[in-house]
Amino acid sequence: MMFGAVEQLLREKIGLDSGTVGLSVIRHALRERMSACRISGLQDYWQLLAGSPSELQELINAVVVPETWFFRDREAFTAMTRHARARMRPGQPIMLLSLPCSTGEEPYSMAMAMFDAGFGAQDFKIDAVDVSTGNLAAAERAVYGRNSFRGDFLEFRGRYLEAAEGGLRPEVRVLKQVRFRLGNLFDPAASYGPAPYDIIFCRNLLIYFNRNLQDRALVCLKTLLAPDGLLLVGPAESGLPILHGFASARLPMAFAFTNVEPAKAPRTVAPSKSRFGPATPAPISDVSKVLSPIRPASSNAAKVERSVHPSERAAQSLASVERTANAGRVAEAKELALTHLGEYGPSPEIFYLLGLAQDAEDARSEAIQNYRKALYLEPRHQEALAHLALLLRKQGDIAGAEALTGRLGRIGKRSGT
Repeated sequence: MMFGAVEQLLREKIGLDSGTVGLSVIRHALRERMSACRISGLQDYWQLLAGSPSELQELINAVVVPETWFFRDREAFTAMTRHARARMRPGQPIMLLSLPCSTGEEPYSMAMAMFDAGFGAQDFKIDAVDVSTGNLAAAERAVYGRNSFRGDFLEFRGRYLEAAEGGLRPEVRVLKQVRFRLGNLFDPAASYGPAPYDIIFCRNLLIYFNRNLQDRALVCLKTLLAPDGLLLVGPAESGLPILHGFASARLPMAFAFTNVEPAKAPRTVAPSKSRFGPATPAPISDVSKVLSPIRPASSNAAKVERSVHPSERAAQSLASVERTANAGRVAEAKELALTHLGEYGPSPEIFYLLGLAQDAEDARSEAIQNYRKALYLEPRHQEALAHLALLLRKQGDIAGAEALTGRLGRIGKRSGT
């Protein structure tokens, strides 16, 4: 009885769902806090918890276990700097948010990446928010040991970190770019900076919420993010933003989405042969430059119309599928994709979009099949590679996922991206 009340309290305060984080995590945190308070009965602890905001915060600290490191998923930071360059405005710094910021590795990585991209200290500001006072204390202490440095990309340590007692600490210029705050996404009184933000990192938070809370979270994020701003989520969360008016930024392995303004979103109409009338034929004088003058001009114009118009209609239809998916109307997008496939035949892009819609509906087997079809037709389709790798990883096929990730990396190196 009391355990259920504690679950409900954590869900209301920070959005934590026991079905996703696991009951064992909450039970372990309860045992830890009851021991610290020297309380043996759950009923007695509940009475303390209900009347003590400080103890509730301690329980939150015990439940929220940080798992982060510097430059986790480097592609996200590349996407961030690319988007920041595009949004630069004279006299207005780029506003960035890290939520949750955990123990600080992510927001400090954001600052380093911005400096590496040529931004000055006056060009950007980073707000970093977390529900755990313990995490924030560690972030402000900013001394990091071996576990915070993983992977092969470690050369930034020589440029931005210095030796400190117990580990390495970011240089003062990095520390100054980040402002830490206590708060959570569902708290309307949370002390965020001056919204809207140009770029928000909200990675590996949504996976701890049930579907209703995920929906609420994405509505909150959309409010915090500027129109056409960039949202970066975790790999396991990449199917969610598209359901809430975000559009894929189409940057492989970055899991980045842009905030599409409803007013700017074009109205989607199901494709049909009558929807797009015949295009205006090219002037006869222009046609005669590329076609044999022996044939009648009217025949040439008809041939141009027959060769050009189907491809134009196919392109319009394909764009309609993508717009509908980006608007969050996934079921409609899937139907449009199937209609397109029947009318215009197979293509890498339509199989990719169909897979994306099925992915968003959690129809994993069907999505995998269509991603594979896209890759059969276009082996270098980077978005299909990235999404297929993610789905295989979710299903436990680590070897298959790593093979695709390696293939994606080789394509990126050859293309210079």
